[in-house]
Amino acid sequence: MAEVLFYERPVPLNRTAHKDLRLKPIPNMKFALDVHSVPLTGVEFGLAARDMPIVFAGNDMASAGPVALLGLRQNENLFVNVDGQWREDAYVPAFVRRYPFVLAEKPVGQEGDDFAVFLDEGYEGFNTDEGDRLFNEDGTDTEMLSRAVGFLGEFQQHVARTRWFMDQLRKHDLLEPRNISMRKGTPDGQGGNVINLNGLYVVNEEKLRQLDEKTAQEFLREGVAGWIYAHLISMNNLDRLGQRLGEREEGETGAVRN
Repeated sequence: MAEVLFYERPVPLNRTAHKDLRLKPIPNMKFALDVHSVPLTGVEFGLAARDMPIVFAGNDMASAGPVALLGLRQNENLFVNVDGQWREDAYVPAFVRRYPFVLAEKPVGQEGDDFAVFLDEGYEGFNTDEGDRLFNEDGTDTEMLSRAVGFLGEFQQHVARTRWFMDQLRKHDLLEPRNISMRKGTPDGQGGNVINLNGLYVVNEEKLRQLDEKTAQEFLREGVAGWIYAHLISMNNLDRLGQRLGEREEGETGAVRN
Protein backbone atom coordinates (compact mmCIF):
# COMPACT_ATOMS: atom_id res chain seq x y z
CA MET A 1 0.00 0.00 0.00
CA ALA A 2 1.37 3.45 -0.95
CA GLU A 3 2.47 5.79 1.79
CA VAL A 4 -0.51 7.76 3.05
CA LEU A 5 1.24 10.16 5.43
CA PHE A 6 -0.75 10.59 8.64
CA TYR A 7 -2.59 7.24 8.49
CA GLU A 8 -1.17 5.23 11.40
CA ARG A 9 -2.98 1.89 11.00
CA PRO A 10 -4.80 1.80 7.64
CA VAL A 11 -6.91 -1.35 7.25
CA PRO A 12 -9.57 -2.34 4.68
CA LEU A 13 -13.11 -1.36 5.64
CA ASN A 14 -14.89 -4.60 6.51
CA ARG A 15 -18.65 -4.99 7.08
CA THR A 16 -18.08 -7.80 9.59
CA ALA A 17 -15.08 -6.53 11.53
CA HIS A 18 -16.40 -2.97 11.63
CA LYS A 19 -20.13 -3.64 11.93
CA ASP A 20 -20.36 -1.86 15.30
CA LEU A 21 -17.84 0.90 14.58
CA ARG A 22 -18.84 4.50 15.09
CA LEU A 23 -17.17 7.76 14.13
CA LYS A 24 -17.15 10.52 16.74
CA PRO A 25 -16.27 14.01 15.44
CA ILE A 26 -12.96 15.25 16.84
CA PRO A 27 -12.71 19.08 16.85
CA ASN A 28 -9.05 19.27 15.84
CA MET A 29 -6.63 18.22 13.10
CA LYS A 30 -3.71 17.10 15.23
CA PHE A 31 -3.26 14.17 12.85
CA ALA A 32 -1.89 16.70 10.31
CA LEU A 33 0.54 18.46 12.65
CA ASP A 34 3.63 16.75 11.26
CA VAL A 35 3.12 17.05 7.49
CA HIS A 36 4.88 19.92 5.71
CA SER A 37 3.25 19.15 2.34
CA VAL A 38 0.34 17.12 0.97
CA PRO A 39 -0.65 16.06 -2.56
CA LEU A 40 -3.01 18.41 -4.35
CA THR A 41 -5.33 17.85 -7.30
CA GLY A 42 -5.56 20.35 -10.13
CA VAL A 43 -9.19 21.23 -9.44
CA GLU A 44 -8.05 22.60 -6.06
CA PHE A 45 -5.38 24.93 -7.45
CA GLY A 46 -7.62 27.98 -7.66
CA LEU A 47 -8.64 27.83 -3.99
CA ALA A 48 -5.30 26.65 -2.62
CA ALA A 49 -3.40 29.38 -4.49
CA ARG A 50 -4.88 32.03 -2.17
CA ASP A 51 -3.14 30.60 0.88
CA MET A 52 -0.25 28.24 0.09
CA PRO A 53 2.49 27.67 -2.47
CA ILE A 54 1.70 24.99 -5.07
CA VAL A 55 4.83 23.27 -6.33
CA PHE A 56 5.68 19.95 -7.97
CA ALA A 57 7.70 17.42 -6.01
CA GLY A 58 8.99 13.89 -6.56
CA ASN A 59 12.13 11.79 -6.75
CA ASP A 60 12.57 13.04 -10.31
CA MET A 61 10.68 14.96 -12.96
CA ALA A 62 8.99 11.81 -14.25
CA SER A 63 7.40 11.10 -10.87
CA ALA A 64 6.76 14.70 -9.77
CA GLY A 65 3.23 15.69 -8.80
CA PRO A 66 1.59 18.80 -7.36
CA VAL A 67 1.75 19.40 -3.63
CA ALA A 68 0.52 22.13 -1.32
CA LEU A 69 3.48 23.38 0.70
CA LEU A 70 2.30 23.66 4.31
CA GLY A 71 5.62 24.17 6.09
CA LEU A 72 9.30 24.88 5.59
CA ARG A 73 10.77 22.47 8.14
CA GLN A 74 10.44 18.71 8.18
CA ASN A 75 7.52 17.40 10.24
CA GLU A 76 5.92 20.82 10.72
CA ASN A 77 2.63 22.14 9.37
CA LEU A 78 2.41 25.92 9.70
CA PHE A 79 -1.33 25.85 9.02
CA VAL A 80 -2.10 23.86 12.20
CA ASN A 81 -1.42 25.23 15.68
CA VAL A 82 -0.48 23.25 18.78
CA ASP A 83 -4.14 22.72 19.59
CA GLY A 84 -4.73 21.12 16.22
CA GLN A 85 -6.74 24.02 14.81
CA TRP A 86 -6.31 24.71 11.10
CA ARG A 87 -5.50 28.34 10.29
CA GLU A 88 -8.78 30.25 10.13
CA ASP A 89 -10.11 30.91 6.62
CA ALA A 90 -7.22 29.01 4.98
CA TYR A 91 -7.98 26.31 2.44
CA VAL A 92 -7.90 22.70 3.66
CA PRO A 93 -6.71 20.32 0.89
CA ALA A 94 -8.99 17.41 0.00
CA PHE A 95 -6.16 15.02 0.87
CA VAL A 96 -6.59 16.19 4.48
CA ARG A 97 -10.39 16.40 4.43
CA ARG A 98 -10.83 12.78 3.34
CA TYR A 99 -9.20 11.53 6.57
CA PRO A 100 -9.77 9.07 8.32
CA PHE A 101 -10.86 7.24 5.14
CA VAL A 102 -8.80 6.60 2.00
CA LEU A 103 -9.01 4.68 -1.26
CA ALA A 104 -6.09 2.35 -1.87
CA GLU A 105 -5.24 0.23 -4.87
CA LYS A 106 -5.92 -3.46 -4.48
CA PRO A 107 -3.04 -5.93 -4.98
CA VAL A 108 -2.57 -7.10 -8.56
CA GLY A 109 -4.77 -10.12 -9.31
CA GLN A 110 -7.32 -9.45 -6.57
CA GLU A 111 -10.88 -9.51 -7.88
CA GLY A 112 -13.32 -6.63 -7.72
CA ASP A 113 -12.84 -2.90 -8.19
CA ASP A 114 -9.36 -1.48 -8.62
CA PHE A 115 -9.63 0.41 -5.34
CA ALA A 116 -10.79 -0.50 -1.84
CA VAL A 117 -11.88 1.74 1.03
CA PHE A 118 -9.49 1.81 3.97
CA LEU A 119 -9.82 3.52 7.33
CA ASP A 120 -7.27 4.49 9.95
CA GLU A 121 -7.92 2.37 13.03
CA GLY A 122 -5.50 4.65 14.87
CA TYR A 123 -7.85 7.64 14.56
CA GLU A 124 -9.10 8.67 18.00
CA GLY A 125 -12.61 9.32 16.71
CA PHE A 126 -13.33 5.64 16.04
CA ASN A 127 -15.11 3.70 18.82
CA THR A 128 -18.14 1.48 19.40
CA ASP A 129 -20.09 3.73 21.78
CA GLU A 130 -20.30 7.32 20.50
CA GLY A 131 -20.82 9.04 17.18
CA ASP A 132 -22.30 8.01 13.83
CA ARG A 133 -22.43 4.37 12.87
CA LEU A 134 -20.65 3.27 9.70
CA PHE A 135 -23.17 0.51 8.99
CA ASN A 136 -26.89 0.08 9.57
CA GLU A 137 -28.22 -2.92 11.47
CA ASP A 138 -28.80 -4.73 8.16
CA GLY A 139 -25.17 -4.23 7.14
CA THR A 140 -25.80 -1.50 4.56
CA ASP A 141 -23.82 1.74 4.50
CA THR A 142 -25.16 4.59 6.59
CA GLU A 143 -25.67 7.98 4.96
CA MET A 144 -22.51 9.25 6.64
CA LEU A 145 -20.39 6.44 5.20
CA SER A 146 -21.98 6.83 1.78
CA ARG A 147 -21.02 10.52 1.73
CA ALA A 148 -17.47 9.70 2.80
CA VAL A 149 -17.07 7.03 0.13
CA GLY A 150 -18.58 9.35 -2.47
CA PHE A 151 -16.02 12.00 -1.57
CA LEU A 152 -13.24 9.43 -1.96
CA GLY A 153 -14.52 8.54 -5.42
CA GLU A 154 -14.62 12.18 -6.52
CA PHE A 155 -11.12 12.71 -5.15
CA GLN A 156 -9.81 9.72 -7.12
CA GLN A 157 -11.33 11.11 -10.32
CA HIS A 158 -9.55 14.40 -9.71
CA VAL A 159 -6.30 12.49 -9.11
CA ALA A 160 -6.65 10.82 -12.51
CA ARG A 161 -7.30 14.19 -14.18
CA THR A 162 -4.26 15.64 -12.40
CA ARG A 163 -2.06 12.83 -13.71
CA TRP A 164 -3.17 13.73 -17.23
CA PHE A 165 -2.29 17.36 -16.46
CA MET A 166 1.20 16.32 -15.35
CA ASP A 167 1.60 14.32 -18.56
CA GLN A 168 0.86 17.50 -20.53
CA LEU A 169 3.46 19.49 -18.60
CA ARG A 170 6.11 16.85 -19.29
CA LYS A 171 5.05 16.34 -22.91
CA HIS A 172 5.61 20.03 -23.64
CA ASP A 173 8.75 20.25 -21.48
CA LEU A 174 7.25 22.92 -19.22
CA LEU A 175 8.69 21.72 -15.90
CA GLU A 176 12.06 22.79 -14.61
CA PRO A 177 13.87 22.05 -11.33
CA ARG A 178 13.96 24.95 -8.93
CA ASN A 179 15.98 25.41 -5.77
CA ILE A 180 14.26 28.12 -3.76
CA SER A 181 16.05 30.38 -1.30
CA MET A 182 13.99 32.59 0.97
CA ARG A 183 14.12 34.39 4.30
CA LYS A 184 12.28 33.66 7.50
CA GLY A 185 10.42 36.50 9.15
CA THR A 186 9.88 39.73 7.23
CA PRO A 187 10.87 39.67 3.53
CA ASP A 188 13.49 42.40 4.12
CA GLY A 189 14.91 40.68 7.21
CA GLN A 190 18.67 40.64 7.68
CA GLY A 191 21.02 38.01 9.10
CA GLY A 192 21.37 34.28 8.65
CA ASN A 193 17.67 33.48 8.26
CA VAL A 194 17.83 31.97 4.78
CA ILE A 195 15.91 28.77 4.02
CA ASN A 196 16.76 26.61 1.02
CA LEU A 197 14.14 24.35 -0.56
CA ASN A 198 15.52 21.74 -2.91
CA GLY A 199 14.09 18.98 -5.11
CA LEU A 200 11.14 21.03 -6.34
CA TYR A 201 9.83 21.70 -9.84
CA VAL A 202 7.94 24.68 -11.26
CA VAL A 203 6.53 25.68 -14.63
CA ASN A 204 8.96 27.56 -16.84
CA GLU A 205 7.12 30.75 -17.82
CA GLU A 206 9.30 31.43 -20.85
CA LYS A 207 8.53 28.01 -22.36
CA LEU A 208 4.87 28.53 -21.52
CA ARG A 209 4.82 31.74 -23.57
CA GLN A 210 6.45 29.93 -26.49
CA LEU A 211 3.74 27.27 -26.85
CA ASP A 212 2.29 27.02 -30.33
CA GLU A 213 -1.21 28.37 -30.90
CA LYS A 214 -2.83 24.93 -31.18
CA THR A 215 -1.42 23.74 -27.86
CA ALA A 216 -2.25 27.03 -26.16
CA GLN A 217 -5.85 26.76 -27.32
CA GLU A 218 -6.05 23.17 -26.08
CA PHE A 219 -4.69 24.23 -22.69
CA LEU A 220 -7.35 26.92 -22.47
CA ARG A 221 -10.14 24.57 -23.55
CA GLU A 222 -9.14 21.78 -21.15
CA GLY A 223 -8.52 24.08 -18.17
CA VAL A 224 -4.78 23.38 -18.10
CA ALA A 225 -3.92 27.07 -18.53
CA GLY A 226 -5.94 28.05 -15.47
CA TRP A 227 -4.22 25.44 -13.33
CA ILE A 228 -0.79 26.57 -14.52
CA TYR A 229 -1.42 30.23 -13.74
CA ALA A 230 -2.86 29.36 -10.33
CA HIS A 231 0.39 27.50 -9.62
CA LEU A 232 2.49 30.47 -10.73
CA ILE A 233 0.44 32.96 -8.70
CA SER A 234 0.64 30.72 -5.63
CA MET A 235 4.41 31.08 -5.51
CA ASN A 236 3.84 34.52 -3.96
CA ASN A 237 2.79 32.66 -0.81
CA LEU A 238 6.36 31.52 -0.14
CA ASP A 239 7.18 34.77 1.62
CA ARG A 240 4.01 34.51 3.69
CA LEU A 241 5.02 31.00 4.73
CA GLY A 242 8.43 32.30 5.74
CA GLN A 243 6.80 34.98 7.86
CA ARG A 244 4.66 32.36 9.61
CA LEU A 245 7.73 30.28 10.37
CA GLY A 246 9.43 33.35 11.84
CA GLU A 247 6.38 34.04 14.00
CA ARG A 248 6.29 30.43 15.21
CA GLU A 249 9.98 30.44 16.09
CA GLU A 250 9.51 33.67 18.04
CA GLY A 251 6.69 31.99 19.94
CA GLU A 252 8.85 28.95 20.65
CA THR A 253 11.67 31.17 21.93
CA GLY A 254 9.27 33.09 24.15
CA ALA A 255 7.86 29.87 25.59
CA VAL A 256 11.35 28.62 26.46
CA ARG A 257 12.20 31.90 28.18
CA ASN A 258 9.02 31.78 30.23
